Amino acid sequence: MPTYDFINQETGDIEEYIFKISEYDDFVENNQHLKRVFTGAPSMVRSNGGIKNDAGWNENLSRIAEANPGTALANKVGGLSTKAVKSRDAASKHGIGNKGTYKIDF
Repeated sequence: MPTYDFINQETGDIEEYIFKISEYDDFVENNQHLKRVFTGAPSMVRSNGGIKNDAGWNENLSRIAEANPGTALANKVGGLSTKAVKSRDAASKHGIGNKGTYKIDF
């Protein structure tokens, strides 16, 4: 519930009240001696700082990642087994799979 600051016009004290938004109009009407004041910027409430993806969206991301291996999305989301990721990283480290010619020394 939101917090509201009011100044008591009779005493000059700032008072803090907590009630539902739907109760605001009735409160102001029943407390004519109080005047709303803003002591600071309103606070923003966030549960976890972001949007939580549901299972359906995560499934779509996995399908896109599987269809586009080697992309940033595929690296982030996954879709590959641990063995496949390690094999890809080892091949990349040794230059296997890169376009071009290879020199083999005997």
